[in-house]
Amino acid sequence: MVISPVSIGSAPAPVRQTDAGCGCGGCGCGAAESTATPEIAVATESTVTTQTAAADQVEAGQSVTTTAYGVDGMTCGHCVKAVTEELAAVSGVSDVAVDLVVGGTSTVTVTSAAPLDLADVRAALDEAGYELAGQV
Repeated sequence: MVISPVSIGSAPAPVRQTDAGCGCGGCGCGAAESTATPEIAVATESTVTTQTAAADQVEAGQSVTTTAYGVDGMTCGHCVKAVTEELAAVSGVSDVAVDLVVGGTSTVTVTSAAPLDLADVRAALDEAGYELAGQV
């Protein structure tokens, strides 16, 4: 499933995997109920902004790099938002897209001005509370 960009407002507190959360399997987001549905569409204002920045780079003739990563532990839209926000904050990132696979390895595609240091990607995912499974 591909997560479509829509603006949803202000950013939540940092997310860590715990036994609490929205009931989706332990994301720790603190939401009142599960959002783990097959038809989930979540993005943040920063996602919309970064997608525009990536398109602007291409139009300006600047090169961009797109890399797909496998990420374990994501179960819902709150997970997607946390990962998207942390990766969007990495220097050079202009777009983040997530294909959420509940109960499996999700694919996170990152567009950047240059190849990213894998340690930076791993650190951003760790900050969001998830584990890098590797490059896809």
